[in-house]
Amino acid sequence: MNGFVPGNSVVLLEGGSMFFSALLRAIESALEEIHLESYIFENDHTGRRVANALCDAARRGVRVHVLVDGFGGRSFVATLMSELVSAGVQVLVYRREIRAFSLRRHRLRRLHRKVCVVDAQLAFVGGINIVDDILPNGPPHPRHDYAVQVQGPLVREIVASARRLWWLVSWASLRRRREPSPVPRSGPVQPVAGPVRAAFLIRDNLRHRRDIEDAYLDAIAGAQSEIVIASAYFFPGRQFRQALTDAARRGVRVILILQGLSDHPVLAYASRALYPYFLSCGVRLFEYGQGILHAKVAVVDSRWATVGSSNIDPFSLLLAREANVMVEDEPFATQLRASLALAMLEGAEEHHLDSLRRLPLTRRLASWIAYQFVRAAIGIAGFGGRH
Repeated sequence: MNGFVPGNSVVLLEGGSMFFSALLRAIESALEEIHLESYIFENDHTGRRVANALCDAARRGVRVHVLVDGFGGRSFVATLMSELVSAGVQVLVYRREIRAFSLRRHRLRRLHRKVCVVDAQLAFVGGINIVDDILPNGPPHPRHDYAVQVQGPLVREIVASARRLWWLVSWASLRRRREPSPVPRSGPVQPVAGPVRAAFLIRDNLRHRRDIEDAYLDAIAGAQSEIVIASAYFFPGRQFRQALTDAARRGVRVILILQGLSDHPVLAYASRALYPYFLSCGVRLFEYGQGILHAKVAVVDSRWATVGSSNIDPFSLLLAREANVMVEDEPFATQLRASLALAMLEGAEEHHLDSLRRLPLTRRLASWIAYQFVRAAIGIAGFGGRH
């Protein structure tokens, strides 16, 4: 794919502990401007820490912009938003419709990106929401998730995307068209920060509907030895399924790491209906059960990698606003591959065709029903083609 920019530093952040430490340091040192986008911004310990840091930044004169989704961020809107606004933070809500279930396409389009840019010099992109790592009534282990910290020329593209989305949502909210202000500059304009070639890809409902999916498909088609994908929500369309099984048939080792403990049972059961197909084609399949797998990452041949917010399901690939960083760098890809290997070793169970055949009939029937339901929902919402 085109769009790779050289000269970047891309640091892998594993889990909320690493991510929030880096994010809070960046917010606390901000001098000019912060753009933060999140699907979920919870009023819990982590959410309050981030909210307090944003308020402090606004009070010392930093221009702070926070954009949350109207459905995922409904707790933020009800409990934290007024506090931030009082401190001088500018807050926008992406699509305030909060109906829990609807098959109307426009209501299903959500802001699922997790992006933060500080002073147009430092960016964070990944799958980690502003929420505590450990669920109150969930497993004792933290969510397994990733983000990246980016410095260098690529940040210019990330900040431009964040500012444009802010402008679009502002225009839609106020019904008043205005041009986005210029990107603020602190010192040199995006100097070279490291050796990494990287690209910033988004998914929207206009010019970038297929960019992230197509980048995956290009990487899979070019794979020579191994493909490892960790996806919290996995329900790929026909073309994606075919690309993975074609790779397996030509001798590429294909490994899928999916949720064992699910926070969305219907989609999880629907995904499991695909297991026999993948296993019969030579794909290895693991379910991570030590905690909630929330990752959306992949590594191909230990040279190409992606980290971001986009799952491999209809919500991410067809509806939501997503953002991923693609990396062409062997040390980075090797580090992410090692992290995934450790997750498989310590917290995942491998599935085989024989074990699936021994599952109770009720489990297999539940998967079949869930699969048919999800496929029907995709059809009713008006999506076809390669999905």
